Amino acid sequence: MNAAAAILVPAGMTAEGVLTHLLAVEMEFGRERQRRWGMRTLDLDLVAWGDLILPDRPGFDHWRGLDPALQAQAAPDRLILPHPRLQDRAFVLVPLADVAPAWRHPVFGLTVSQMLDALSEADRSAVVPV
Repeated sequence: MNAAAAILVPAGMTAEGVLTHLLAVEMEFGRERQRRWGMRTLDLDLVAWGDLILPDRPGFDHWRGLDPALQAQAAPDRLILPHPRLQDRAFVLVPLADVAPAWRHPVFGLTVSQMLDALSEADRSAVVPV
């Protein structure tokens, strides 16, 4: 089962600081990073940080365009923001629309609401509150 939540982070924190905290929480819940996209007890992702693009636009474009078969084998060695596939995932966009529907993707220029509207009704309706 997948569950997703979106949160707003207080001012004064950095993206890297939040990521460090998320990784520590995963470890507290027994997460072991043995295989990319393997089974896990908990998976916490930082999907966006305002209009920040990390490490830079070419780095984002590289991970966004990487063949899925290669994505399963290669993990980035740094934080990639925004998450290269957040616009494709209803389980990210549905809860994100609850807290930041007007947030605009810094690469695509679309709001959360617009990205969500671009997904199929089947994808959107598969995400249900728990």
